Amino acid sequence: MATHAAVATVGLKQHLAIIQVPTIKPQADEVRVHVEWTASTPLDLHQNDGGLLVKPPQVLGDGTAGTVIEVGPGVKRLKVGDKVFGFTWREQKEKAHQEFCTAPEWLLGLLPKGFTLAEAVTLPNNFVTVFHALTADLNIELPWPKPVNYIPRGADEGVLIWGGSSSVGQFAIQILKYYGYTKILTTASKRHHEKLRSFGAEFTFDYRDLHVVDDILNAERVSLVLDCIGSFQGSIKKIARIAKSESRVAILLPVIVRDSNEDVGPIYEMDVKKGVDWENGIDVRGVRTHSYLDHNEFFKYHLQADIMPTMLKERIVEPNNQKIIEGKTMLVRAQEAMNVLRRKGASGERLVWRVSDM
Repeated sequence: MATHAAVATVGLKQHLAIIQVPTIKPQADEVRVHVEWTASTPLDLHQNDGGLLVKPPQVLGDGTAGTVIEVGPGVKRLKVGDKVFGFTWREQKEKAHQEFCTAPEWLLGLLPKGFTLAEAVTLPNNFVTVFHALTADLNIELPWPKPVNYIPRGADEGVLIWGGSSSVGQFAIQILKYYGYTKILTTASKRHHEKLRSFGAEFTFDYRDLHVVDDILNAERVSLVLDCIGSFQGSIKKIARIAKSESRVAILLPVIVRDSNEDVGPIYEMDVKKGVDWENGIDVRGVRTHSYLDHNEFFKYHLQADIMPTMLKERIVEPNNQKIIEGKTMLVRAQEAMNVLRRKGASGERLVWRVSDM
């Protein structure tokens, strides 16, 4: 069987390694993609430094952008030569940090004209996270296509996006604005406030401000909260002081009890209620993006194939800013991206790097 190179985690806080993996021929509705670009994520760090849900050696990456080079017999939408991007993660053959990936065509969207693969790859995993968190965890309806003159239920209720400058936060603000939500509050460093207001945030707060909780409480009653950070000390304990009875709160997993750095490993928690004094009547949930295919049949086949590329094409959402990671080889680029994640050196932008050296 033919093989190709892939980047894998091989042990806790160890340097990444190149391993050879099978090159899988597409079956049924699958396509094989020459992976050209990817975007590293905190999950890569969680898996490498914390061993989160991995058994080394394991290929990393779930943001794929590249060119279709082979199609299965049941493929109806894509063809050889198409430029595509998508969130692919379920098994080794779909992983992004390898020269080729094989995945169902409905996990991939066509690259719209006027955008590069490096721009498009900033969307998939976090775009999907937003749609899943808002619908499955916060019970917000996001109909597609959006009806003319659509006004959502609770359009004038306060929605707090904690971590608005994160990739998830940026897409959440833009998508909520598109669907008609008018009272969007968000936290971020002050240098990101102007951009987040242009995306649709009415109120912006500096998360480092000692009075940020009181300032949010004084600005607007918050009914819905999306925590894009998931930090026990940095976000969750503060949100617990803001959320009131009958509010709904969605927190990105895992909960980070201690961050990974050059000297120590991380500590994670999967129970979003543990150690926090939540007021009675608050619906608190941990966001599990990887379950979105099982939660919504329509999104399974249309979220990435249709909604994502259309929203990008029509500039309903803008790509995240990119920090391009350079290096002579795939392994060097992957390792440097991991190092930057560990140093928390990418505020307001995605770590994007070229995968294949071919």
